[in-house]
Amino acid sequence: MDKLLFLFHTKHPKNTYIQMHHHECYELVYYFSGNGITNIGSDSYSIKPGSFAFISPRVLHDEKHNEESELLFIGFHSQQDYAVRHGNKLFEDDEKQTIRQLLLRMEHEFNEQQEGYFAMLNLLVSELTTQVQRLSQWNKPVRFYGERLQYVINFMDEHFRQPLSVETLAKMSGYSYDRFRHLFKETAGVPPQQYLQRKRLEYAKLLLLRTELPVSEIAQKSGFVKDSQFCTIFKRETGLTPLKFRKAN
Repeated sequence: MDKLLFLFHTKHPKNTYIQMHHHECYELVYYFSGNGITNIGSDSYSIKPGSFAFISPRVLHDEKHNEESELLFIGFHSQQDYAVRHGNKLFEDDEKQTIRQLLLRMEHEFNEQQEGYFAMLNLLVSELTTQVQRLSQWNKPVRFYGERLQYVINFMDEHFRQPLSVETLAKMSGYSYDRFRHLFKETAGVPPQQYLQRKRLEYAKLLLLRTELPVSEIAQKSGFVKDSQFCTIFKRETGLTPLKFRKAN
């Protein structure tokens, strides 16, 4: 018997990371907004609005959100064997947003709790898994661009405070300069330099709030070449100078 176990509609702030975990049931995660990366089993996929993950029981998965993301996820049991065959991937919804509409109907039933709502939710689970089967017949999984690009992003996350050129990162990925920039922006939502800049600004904000280090030292520790460059970018992005940001917070 198909049975809904949980349903949750939430938002994750930018740079949220959900660590590797698994469930004893099926899970479907629908992404209304945002972008990032999810690893399902041994494969990586690029999250974007209108995509959804279909994950089998006891399969490890995680999520990294590069910007604020809105998502709805459900857990359920299913006796339909095709759920196993077509799971553990990230798919795109169709033009009619069939999966989105089904999930919103489920959320409405879940919140309203009218008479017979539990039976209706279970029927909607059956309809949902059937629609996923139909989509899987023509829908190619939304694949992430392989371990090479994932490796580079991991490297940037760890070494953003060091001087890093796009040329160096492209060579590390094995792609040409232009191909690397294209794939990176398609995956992360921003060009490589802007991704590094965001990482450096977030780290600088942390140092401004948690230490009494002078601005010049914070700029250096955060990976900026010059104090003036740091102050200009910081004010452009936050509307405040570094010192005013420190005082305001």
